[in-house]
Amino acid sequence: MSAPGAERGALPRLAIVGRPNVGKSTLLNRLCRSRVSIVEPTSGVTRDRIAVPARLRLPAPEGVLERWVEVVDTGGIGIVDRDDLGGVVEAQVRVAVESADVILFVVDVRDGLTPLDREVAELLRGSARPVLLVANKAEARDAVWDVDEFRRLGFADGPYAISAQNGEGLEPLLERLGELLPPDAGIEPPQEPVMKLAVVGQRNAGKSTLINHLAGEERMIVSEIPGTTRDAVDVRFERAGEVFVAIDTAGLRKRSRLADAIEFYSDARSHKTIRRADVVLLLFDVSRPLSAIDKKLARYAVDRHKPVILAANKADLVREYERSEFVDYLRAELPGLSFAPIVFLSAREGEGVERLLATAERLFDQAARRVGTGELNRVLQDASASRSPSSSGSRVHIYYATQAESAPPTFVLFVNDKRLIGKSYLRYLTNRLREGLGFGEVPLHLVLRDKRESAQARPQPERP
Repeated sequence: MSAPGAERGALPRLAIVGRPNVGKSTLLNRLCRSRVSIVEPTSGVTRDRIAVPARLRLPAPEGVLERWVEVVDTGGIGIVDRDDLGGVVEAQVRVAVESADVILFVVDVRDGLTPLDREVAELLRGSARPVLLVANKAEARDAVWDVDEFRRLGFADGPYAISAQNGEGLEPLLERLGELLPPDAGIEPPQEPVMKLAVVGQRNAGKSTLINHLAGEERMIVSEIPGTTRDAVDVRFERAGEVFVAIDTAGLRKRSRLADAIEFYSDARSHKTIRRADVVLLLFDVSRPLSAIDKKLARYAVDRHKPVILAANKADLVREYERSEFVDYLRAELPGLSFAPIVFLSAREGEGVERLLATAERLFDQAARRVGTGELNRVLQDASASRSPSSSGSRVHIYYATQAESAPPTFVLFVNDKRLIGKSYLRYLTNRLREGLGFGEVPLHLVLRDKRESAQARPQPERP
């Protein structure tokens, strides 16, 4: 039987499976050498499938092999949480198992063999893929005696005694992985994504439904229960031969109402997602008013000069004239995003999703533009001639400007004294540059430099 990775023409897939709290997310973080999944002692932190490309260094007789794989973290089988999502979590686990090239069945040496471990074993016994039994949390010297207990599960490949937390005992496991992975796959690194899209918003706005539509599969759990997604999950998808990454984030609520550490981490991950995104999709339910969370996320994205799309989801629930009214409402509620495009869509029906993606590509291209110094200064001179900065009698001179960076477009303006230029005039210049230089839908970053700073930055002669 051919490997799923070969069938997909993609990286070999390594699925990490087990009951809750055996260290699956810790093992994923260890293999990826990065803190990807939230690690927290509360049962049921991971619910969705979290798939991450990782470069593994695999011991082999001829030396160390480097292979790229897709490591998939899954929710715990037998999860019991306050939202009663155990059934849908296990459905996600089954999908991960069916599409894997190799399965890592993780158990906890400290807890010993449990009925839930046997339940996981029954699920995996029907798999046609290789299953490696991994005995985690084996840090103690006498753990080898406890590891033998898991041989009763009936898996011949293992148990491999490891500590995902400390990285101990991984070499035999990695060596075995090198023997099992398809020999002609994962040699080259995955194609770099053209663009990273952060999908943010309050709870139950439809973020996971939108991600699933983009991915063309049920990657994210969709539930009417608010707060189903807890982590920031990268989902790779293709359009016209190009790779994109959509990042699903946990729905946020006010900090004063965060229920536990999981929600605190989810909040922090959502803000980190905005920082690393190329374009931010602020998704909200068009049938509900904007929340304080929506406005806070908008301000956070603007402060970091990120292109933003105002994505009005569930548009199939409102009439056409109500959409026009909602546009006016958005402009009034989010004055700092007056330039941001508004897209109406229905993530559930797929209406407007392709238009949303095309808009994101347009903003991405705008943010990456560079303009010539001559063109920049011409627009700046016209703006200064139309409206001179008021400075309480002091003369303000804007000498010239240059574009220092793109994504975000960053312009350095050299002036005689930047203290004489107020925020309102800076906003005026920003708007004129945006209109005159083809940056109509993205934020610009203007940096003022004056004579004092130039003198400080100039190298001083050495004293004899």
